Amino acid sequence: MTRREFIAGLLIPAMMRLAQAQQPAKVRRIAIVHPSRPTAMLSEAGGIPNFGAFFKQLRLLGYVEGQNLSVGRHSGEGRTERYAALARDVVRSRPELIFVISARMVQHFKAATTTIPIVAYTTDPVALGLAPSLARPGGNITGVVPDVGVEFWDKQLQFLREAVPTTSRVAYLTPRALWDNTTGATIRKAAQQIGIELLGALLESPIQEAEYRRAFTAIAQERADALIVNDTPENYAYQRLIAEMAKNARLPAVYPNRSFVEVGGLMAYGADSLDLFRRAADQIDRVLKGTKPGEIPFYQATKFELIINLKTAKSLGIEVPPSLLVAADEVIE
Repeated sequence: MTRREFIAGLLIPAMMRLAQAQQPAKVRRIAIVHPSRPTAMLSEAGGIPNFGAFFKQLRLLGYVEGQNLSVGRHSGEGRTERYAALARDVVRSRPELIFVISARMVQHFKAATTTIPIVAYTTDPVALGLAPSLARPGGNITGVVPDVGVEFWDKQLQFLREAVPTTSRVAYLTPRALWDNTTGATIRKAAQQIGIELLGALLESPIQEAEYRRAFTAIAQERADALIVNDTPENYAYQRLIAEMAKNARLPAVYPNRSFVEVGGLMAYGADSLDLFRRAADQIDRVLKGTKPGEIPFYQATKFELIINLKTAKSLGIEVPPSLLVAADEVIE
C-alpha cells in the first residue's frame, strides 16, 4: 500500500462521517388538537403554562420546532358537533403522531384512525373504552390521566364541605356529554356517599361565553350553595370568566387546577398538570423513537395539590378553618 492510499483510507471514512453529520435532521410531524383553545395558544409562547412545559420538555428531548419538528395545531373552538369532522380532517393530514387533549375529543380520534399513534390527555381510558387496561393499552392510543376516579372527586367535595360546612346543594359545571358518561356517574356517586345533592350545570355546544352565562343563571335558579368545576379543557379556556361569575354569585367553588385560583377562584384540588404535560412529551419521544403506543402504559397522576385563595375567601365571607390551611400546598393571600 502506498503512502497516498494509506492517507486516503483514513480520510474517506472521516469525510463520510462529516457529510452524514451535515445532512439535515429528519423533520418529525406531529399534530396537537385542543377542543376549544385558539391555535395560537397551543405553543410555548402562547400563554398557557401547560404548553410551555410541554414544548420545553420536547426541546430537552431534542425536538425543536422549526428545525427538526413540525407541529400542526387544531382547535374545535368549543363546538362539540364539529369534533368528529375535525378528527377526520386531522387524520387525513397524516401526521406521524397526534397529541389530543380531552376525553371526548380522543374518542372521535379512536373512531377516525387505528394506525396513527395517539397520545391523549384524558380521564379514565378504561371506562371510556379507549384501552383494556392502563398498564397494557394495546392499539394505537396511550397518554396521561389527571384523576384517580371516585377518590379524587371525594377529596374535592370533602375540601369544599370543610371550607363551608353548610354545603348541601352543589352545582357541577360540565359539558352535558361528561355528565352523561362515566365521569358524571363517578362524581354523583362520590357526592351521594357524603350526603351532597349534586346538580348538573350542563354546558351545550357551542361552549363559549354566552353558554357560561346561561349556565350560571340556571345555577342561581337551582339555588345551589356551592360549585365544582370539571377539568374539561373548555372550562380552562374560560377560567377567568368562571371564577369571576362564581365570585359575583357568592358561590364557594372548588376548581381542578391552580390556574383558576390564580385568577380569583376560591380553591383548587387537582393534579400537577405541568408534570402531566411533560410526561406526555416523554411518551411522544418514545413513540417517535419506535415504541408502539400500545406498549406504553398510561401515566396516571400521582402528584395532587390543594391551593387556597384567602383573598377570595374573605370576599365571600368564608373563614377557612386551620385544618384546611395546614393541608394546603399553597395559600394565596
